[in-house]
Order: sequence, then structure tokens, then C-alpha cells
Amino acid sequence: MKDYLILKLQGPMQAWGTHTYEDYRPSNGFPTRSAIMGLLAACMGIDRADQQNQQALAASVVVAVRQDGNLDDNKTYSMTCLTDFHTVEKARKVDGKENKHPVVTRREYLCDASFTVALSAVGEAAPFSLQQIESCLNKPVFTPFLGRRACPLTRPLFETRLQANSFSEAFAKVAPGKGLFYSDIDEGADGQLKLRDISLKLNRQFGTRAVFIHSG
Repeated sequence: MKDYLILKLQGPMQAWGTHTYEDYRPSNGFPTRSAIMGLLAACMGIDRADQQNQQALAASVVVAVRQDGNLDDNKTYSMTCLTDFHTVEKARKVDGKENKHPVVTRREYLCDASFTVALSAVGEAAPFSLQQIESCLNKPVFTPFLGRRACPLTRPLFETRLQANSFSEAFAKVAPGKGLFYSDIDEGADGQLKLRDISLKLNRQFGTRAVFIHSG
């Protein structure tokens, strides 16, 4: 059996950026691997410009994310997407030049969303151990937030540490016990999708990877 760290992502609003430009900031339907790495890096005090430790952290863990329902009086509320509007000055144009005129931007947020994240180590030689990560989750260096600074957490990130044989078994041990989840690895997956979600050495540049979908 392997050790798994379990995190809970809960808050009134969340925003997990996907393909974007200045006037449109959509949210993915679940936190991507790069987003989880950003959360962990914040807790561990790894600066965004510290590419060496950013890459080392990414090479240390395997990640899976489960979509959870929000339960209240035995009712399940589905998450909804809210679009907020901002007026922004000095936005970039398609050619990369600065726009001399203010532009209206649309920013998406997920409301009534809740996710469970499971982390496992890639092996004993991982640059950062699960113990180091767990310690920083319980006492973060920088304040973590749910994708954007306007999205605070309503509870601590860290839930528990447990042992299991697979992500599916690990999720089954954590309430609500079931649900669709997205994983770095194929453990009998029901399907897969492609995401531009591998953080490259160039700042804020991403490569494409496969995400495995499990019905849970």
C-alpha cells in the first residue's frame, strides 16, 4: 500500500484558469495539475520565479482530483459558473502591443464547488517527500487561495493522510466516498482528455498532457 495526502478545496468561489487572453479569463471545471502545484508551492514558500524548485515539486508527486457534491439537508447542489466583468487598462492586443483604450474583461468563477485532491509520491527518490509537503500544508508560508486571490478557502487545505492501493481506493475512504475524478495515471480509466497543463521552464507557459477520467 502507498501513502496518500488528502486535501479539500472548499470556498464560496473558485477559479481554475484555462486557455485565456486579456479580455476573457475562463475557468476549467476542476483544478488542473498545474493549479495544484501552485497551491503546494505557495504553502512551501516556493516563489513563482524559482523554476528549479517548481520543477522539482512537480516531479515529486502524482495527483488526482475528485469533484464532490455540496450536501445540505440531504440535497446536492451542482456547481454553477458565474461571469464577472472588469474594466482593465493597458491590456495586451493580439499582436502583443498595449491597448491604449480600456477593455471590458470577463472572468469566470465556480460557485458551490468542492473538490478532494489526493497526492502520492513518485518514489523514495522524489525531490520533496510527502512529509515535507504535509508539514507545509499545515503551516503554509504564503496564503493559499482557490485559483485567484479573490477566492479564499473556508477551511484548511489538509484533510488527512491515509494508505491505499490506488487513487480510487483512497477517495473511497474520504467523504463523500465517491465521485468522478481526474488522475495523472491510468488506473483502469473510463476515458481521457488532453489539457495544456504541464508547466514549462518558461514562465507561465504550458505543454499538453493526458488526463485520465475515472467514474469513481
